[in-house]
Amino acid sequence: MIYAPIEDTALQQYLDTLEKDELHIFTAGDGLFRGGLFHGTRFVNRMRAQHRLGILETFILGQASLCAALMIQTMKGRETLQFRYETDGPAVGFSVEADSTGFVRGYLLQNPIPLTAPLESWDLRPFFGNGTISLTRFPEAAQSKGLQPQRGIAEIKYRDIAKDLTWYFQQSEQLATAFNTGIKFDKQGAVVGAGGFFIQRMPAEGGRFQKQYDPEELDDITKRMERAFSACPSLGEWFSEGGTCEDIIFGLLREFDPKPVAVRSIRFDCPCSQGYYLQALKKLPKTERENLKQTADNPLEIVCRNCSSLYRIPLQDI
Repeated sequence: MIYAPIEDTALQQYLDTLEKDELHIFTAGDGLFRGGLFHGTRFVNRMRAQHRLGILETFILGQASLCAALMIQTMKGRETLQFRYETDGPAVGFSVEADSTGFVRGYLLQNPIPLTAPLESWDLRPFFGNGTISLTRFPEAAQSKGLQPQRGIAEIKYRDIAKDLTWYFQQSEQLATAFNTGIKFDKQGAVVGAGGFFIQRMPAEGGRFQKQYDPEELDDITKRMERAFSACPSLGEWFSEGGTCEDIIFGLLREFDPKPVAVRSIRFDCPCSQGYYLQALKKLPKTERENLKQTADNPLEIVCRNCSSLYRIPLQDI
C-alpha cells in the first residue's frame, strides 16, 4: 500500500498524543463471555486519508472497518474474513476484509454518496435500503485442502451496521453477540475519536467456562451483560476525551470479573504493491498483453479498490 499523507498538521499532532490503536481482548463471567474493545482513532483517520473520504463516507466505512477489526478475535488460526453490506439505497453498501495477522482494508460500493440535502443526523437508515449482510471466512487450512470458503448471509433488518451485524450473528451463527461503534467528528469535520466494542456469549456446548448454569441463571447473567454493554458511553466521545480501553472493560464490566487475554495492534493496511500487479499482468495471455501495449496509456495506471493506492506500470515491463 502507498500511504497517503494526513495533510491536516494539527490533526496529525493531535493523533500523536493519543494512546495506541489497540484491540484489547478479554473474557468475563468465568469465561461465559468473550469480548474486545478497540481504540481506532488513528485507524479511521488512515482509512479516510487513503480513500480521501467525506464525512458521511468516513462514518459509514469507518463503522464497517471497526466492526471488521473486532471480528479478528473470532478467527481460528490463519484466516481472512470478508464483511459485505449490499442494499438498494443511495449508499449501496461496502466490502471490508479483515486478516488474522491484524490488518483491515475495504471500500465503499458508492463513493461519493449522493446527498439531496445537508446531512442533519447520523441516522443511516435513509442511505441504506433493502438488502443483505454477509460474512465469508477464508481459512488458510481449508484453502490448502481445496475446500470452499464458509459464507453466511442474512437480510438487513435495521439499516444500522452494528445492529445488523448483531442480528446476523443471532440468525446465521446462532450466537448471542453485540457490536457497538462510535466515531466523533470535531467542528471542522476531523475524526478526533473512534472505537468499537464487541461481546459474545460462548456456546454452552464446547464453551470454555467452568461454571455450569441452569437456563434461568444463563438468561439472567446474559440480560445483566446486555444492560452493562448498553451503558457503554459513546466510544467516539470517550476516546476523544482521553478515555482508555481498560477503564471501560474493568469499570463497566466489573461485576463479571473480566480477565485480559491479549492486546493486539490493528491497522488499516493493504498488502497490495506494484510488484503484485506487475506479476498479475505478466500472467495475462500474450495476446492480451500485446493489446494493452498497443491501446493503453503508458504508463498503465492501476488503482487498488481496497486502499486507493495508485500504481503506474510501464507497458514495456509487462
